Amino acid sequence: MKSFPTSIRVRYAETDQMGVVHHGNYAQYLEIARIEWLEQFNVSYKSMEDDGVMLPVYEMNFKYKRPAHFDEHLTVETTLEEKPDVRIKFNYKIYRGKELLTIAKTTLVFMDSKTKKPISCPDHILKAIGF
Repeated sequence: MKSFPTSIRVRYAETDQMGVVHHGNYAQYLEIARIEWLEQFNVSYKSMEDDGVMLPVYEMNFKYKRPAHFDEHLTVETTLEEKPDVRIKFNYKIYRGKELLTIAKTTLVFMDSKTKKPISCPDHILKAIGF
């Protein structure tokens, strides 16, 4: 499926006392990468929300293989797992150079912001991402 790389530089505040990126920061890295993945197709989170579509996280999984540290340059490779319907699923690989550090997956749900009920992926988004 469609992949897109996002560069991230580890900030000091994202590390713990051992100089390792705290696990809680990885969710933010995925969010940054997911937003950039959508923006490559001219799909804006802000525009989606302005149109009444929200994308709350339904599920998030991580497998940590190696730690990341302060001031390292990471690449988050974001891949759409399958054609979106009510849910959109992404796979991620986080690298330091060519070294694989973390594998992750997220599932988000398209939701109507007024009714708070799941909806199908809007047609304009499917079209924008090539479906």
